[in-house]
Amino acid sequence: MKNSPVSSPLDPAVLDAALDGVHHAGMPGLFAEVRDGDQVWRGAAGVADVTTGRPVTADMRHRVGSITKTFTAAAVLQQTESGHIGLDTPISRYLPKLVPGERGDAITVRMLLNHTSGLAEYLPYAYPSLKAFPALADTGPQSLDDHRCTRFDPIDLIEMGVTAPAVGTPGGTPGLYSNTNYLLLVQLLEQVTGTTAEQYITRNVIGRAGLRDTGLPTGPHVRGPHSRLYEAWFGMIDPPRDYSAYDMSWVGPSASLISTVADLNRFYGMLFAGEIVSPSSLAHMQRTVPVISQEGRTIDYGLGLHPMEGPGEGTFWGHGGTVWGGGALAMIRADGKRRMAVAVNMQRWNPLDSTGRPQPHPIDEALATLYRVAMYG
Repeated sequence: MKNSPVSSPLDPAVLDAALDGVHHAGMPGLFAEVRDGDQVWRGAAGVADVTTGRPVTADMRHRVGSITKTFTAAAVLQQTESGHIGLDTPISRYLPKLVPGERGDAITVRMLLNHTSGLAEYLPYAYPSLKAFPALADTGPQSLDDHRCTRFDPIDLIEMGVTAPAVGTPGGTPGLYSNTNYLLLVQLLEQVTGTTAEQYITRNVIGRAGLRDTGLPTGPHVRGPHSRLYEAWFGMIDPPRDYSAYDMSWVGPSASLISTVADLNRFYGMLFAGEIVSPSSLAHMQRTVPVISQEGRTIDYGLGLHPMEGPGEGTFWGHGGTVWGGGALAMIRADGKRRMAVAVNMQRWNPLDSTGRPQPHPIDEALATLYRVAMYG
């Protein structure tokens, strides 16, 4: 791992300006917290409700999507430390009915954690109007509305991913990011702990990190102060529609966490301080392979963590996440001292060009500027 350069101390005026820049570029509302040692900056810009003009605040609770995967991976690593799960043990040893036959014998727990199982993403099968994904121009948002109140069975979702055509050979790279992998890890946790994954993660990850405003949802609403979440679906929903009340069983405890930017920074700080999993487990989490993201980009991915690096800058680790209408990114510098968590209340703002590809949008550049300022000063 590269040595991390010393970043500049936090400059509140520069951070405020970068945050405002994202709002002025078209994001309805966003909020963030950046920490550098004992220094803390929090900021918010824009509105939580475009109809009433209610402002966002930095203490709002927010759906953080696949940032949850770091929590799920940490829970699995805790169970490997206690000898109940083997990282390189075939998933058929634990869940023979869910991944049957030779495939279950070839896919290991590690391959589920780092998305190299070759199992397909189930979402285009659960949401009929997304069936053509990744051909975005042939998708539509209709089934997002149809499934607002749908209570999905995780076993049904897993079956969709397992029975879909394979997207790679087990252990092959690049892997393909797939929520099917993490729904299987949720079932694995339940199998070995004898409790629900929600209860285990709440007690042993969220509780161990001392997070007071973080939890997995028990219903379709976000409790406490929160923003509405506006989905644009690549310009096909205009104006963007509010999806803040939603049954999150479509991703379950692999991507449905509700948290705050302060709690996210605390969690990653505790994780990198060795307070959630052991240093050797953290080293496993930071061992990366190339994986094709849902956006079609090749990224490095570990076990529920991925790195980000600026040119000539130090490495940050963390995870991003999206739900219908909402998104977040949380990253921590390799030395654990500088941390950033950002939450936004609109998703898929890029309209498609004539070839069906997402067009660049001013929000993209403004967010990149915010991340750069937050991570490197």
